[in-house]
Amino acid sequence: MGEEKRRARRVPVFIELEVSSVFKQDNERVTLEDTPIELTDISKMGIGFVTKGKLPIGYYFNAKINLGSSPSSLYCVVKIVREQKIDDTTTKYGCEFVGFPSVLNYIIDEYQKDFPEE
Repeated sequence: MGEEKRRARRVPVFIELEVSSVFKQDNERVTLEDTPIELTDISKMGIGFVTKGKLPIGYYFNAKINLGSSPSSLYCVVKIVREQKIDDTTTKYGCEFVGFPSVLNYIIDEYQKDFPEE
């Protein structure tokens, strides 16, 4: 397998979220029609997910993430930074956390312990 080039190690996560709207820093908001997304991985820097919806690069959305057996959820804002077409209907997106509280790094560290490094 190739060398990991990300700033933080990503581990798999399988959670569904719904994005009802995305926004830009100037508060320009785009409402989306029921766009379910399935998270595929998470790191201290961001998340990856797939969706059948079309999301604009450079926009933000509010996310609530629950990591498996953890009783608490992570509430954060993420910025959509890249997209990769998977097939005719599905796209993979990469997002980075914005203003992610440092205390939540501990929660991700604990979650990552369940996934040994390759």
